Amino acid sequence: MKAARVVVLGIALAAGGLAAFLAGGFGGSAPPPAPEPVPQIATAEVLVAAKDVGIGTVLAPQDLQWQVWPASAVSAAFISKKDHPDALQQYVGGIVRVPMAAGEPVRDNKVIRGKGSGYLAAVLPSGMRAYSTEISAESGAGGFILPNDHVDVILSARDREAEKATGVEVHVSRTILSDVRVLAIDQLIQEKDGQHVVVGKTATLELTQRQAELLATARQIGSLSLTLRSLVDANAKKPAEDPSPRNRLNTIRFGVTTSTVSR
Repeated sequence: MKAARVVVLGIALAAGGLAAFLAGGFGGSAPPPAPEPVPQIATAEVLVAAKDVGIGTVLAPQDLQWQVWPASAVSAAFISKKDHPDALQQYVGGIVRVPMAAGEPVRDNKVIRGKGSGYLAAVLPSGMRAYSTEISAESGAGGFILPNDHVDVILSARDREAEKATGVEVHVSRTILSDVRVLAIDQLIQEKDGQHVVVGKTATLELTQRQAELLATARQIGSLSLTLRSLVDANAKKPAEDPSPRNRLNTIRFGVTTSTVSR
């Protein structure tokens, strides 16, 4: 009898184990699906600024580096290692004409690859001249004129002819140049160390050859002052010049000298 009980108990245990195995294999929750493969993103190496670089910086090897970018985000204006494998060597020694932040892609129009040239000679547009004139805090808008601002140039002088006619001293002022770009104040070509006011002694202006000749003559006649133009005016589209020679001539006459300039 005892042996029979042992046999029955063994059979019951075996049946329970089989039932548990079947329940776990077929009645339980299904195993989690295998994760889908992550799609591979196409990348490209792009030439970028390794650190912040300002206007006029002569690029050194440590200023540039290759950086991996998603290929879909690479603009045609960027410099890729695939298309320009020797770009790092080509751009070293170039002069920065537009400030670049660390990690910003280098573009050809931001760097002047004129090795051996000074910044102003490299950045001047074709046909333009850099002309320097003395200024003071009073004649330079209190020091609030910065490089890349646009200004008008005013000539103040005595009108000798009017004095002869009236018998009294006559002083006149006239705008002789309008909307010209300031290239530099003294030797500063950009804001430096957060400095927002630069009281300089010399302003370098971007002028045509005729404008430079006019300004050279005006300095012999009287004193010059710069008036700062609004940024809105500087960015506004300029009207087309009148082709009529008479309207393109700007004449100064202060009794002793007459000069003309073609605008």
